[in-house]
Amino acid sequence: RAPAGPRPAGGPAAQPILATGIDKIIAVASGKGGVGKSTTAVNLALGLAALGCKVGLLDADIYGPSMPRMLKVTEKPDSKDGNKLLPIERFGLKTMSIGYLVSEETPMIWRGPMVQSALEQMLRDVEWGQLDVLVVDMPPGTGDAQLTMAQRVKLTGAIIVSTPQDIALIDARKGLNMFRKTAVPVLGIVENMSYFLCPHCGQQSDIFGHGGAEHEAERLGVPFLGAVPLHLDIRIHSDDGHPIVAAQPDSTHARIYRDIAQRVWGALQGGPQRAAPRIVIK
Repeated sequence: RAPAGPRPAGGPAAQPILATGIDKIIAVASGKGGVGKSTTAVNLALGLAALGCKVGLLDADIYGPSMPRMLKVTEKPDSKDGNKLLPIERFGLKTMSIGYLVSEETPMIWRGPMVQSALEQMLRDVEWGQLDVLVVDMPPGTGDAQLTMAQRVKLTGAIIVSTPQDIALIDARKGLNMFRKTAVPVLGIVENMSYFLCPHCGQQSDIFGHGGAEHEAERLGVPFLGAVPLHLDIRIHSDDGHPIVAAQPDSTHARIYRDIAQRVWGALQGGPQRAAPRIVIK
C-alpha cells in the first residue's frame, strides 16, 4: 500500500531518520539533471552486488523517479503488516521508489515538507532487512530533499556524478560543497558521458570534452572513481529496464561500473558511519 500521506514538518522532524539493519548509506548526487546520475546509481548498486554485498537502492528523486523505467517495475509494493512496505527486488537488489506508488504520468506537486516526509517514510517504513549498502539516487540540485538526506540520515558518504564540460562541473562543485558543509564525506567523482564510443567503428569522440571531472577531482582533493563513455548499449539497456551490468556483465561498460563499485567499496571500508549533522546558520 502507499504510505499514509506525507506528515507535516515540525517537532520531531529535527530528529535523525533511523533505518535499522542498514550498515552503510551512500548518496549518488549531481548538481544538475541530465548527467546520467540514475544510470550511474543503478549500475553502481549492481556492481556492489557483484562484489557479494547485500544492496538496496532507494530512488529519492520524488519529482522525477527513474527506477520504475530503469528496472522495469510495473507492480506496486506489498505490505505484510499494513505498516511497512516490502521493497521490490530486481537483479538481486532491494529497491523502492515513489514511482512504484503513483502513475508514471502523475506529477508530484508537493512542497518541501511533504517531500521530506516522503523520503523519511521510504527509509524508515520500508522493510529493508539487513543490507551492507543502501545506494540512494538523489534528485539533482541542492534543495530540500538533498538537505534532508544530508542532515538527517546517517550517510556514510556521497558520490558526485558529472559530465566533462565546464557548465556541468560548475553545478557539480555546488553539490560537492553542500556535502562538505554538512560533514558528509565525498567518496569521489564519476565522469559520465566521458567520451562517445562509436558502436560501428569504435572511434572515440570527446563530444562534451574529456577529463574535466578528473581534473576537478584532483583540484578539489577527492578521488576520481572512473570515466563512463556515452554508448548506445548503456542507453538501450537502461530504457529497456535491464541495466548494462545485469544485461551484459562481461561487457567493457559493465566492467567500468564494477571497477567504480570496487573503488567505492574500498573507500567505504575507510571509516565508520557518522552521526547525522546539523546545519547552523550564523
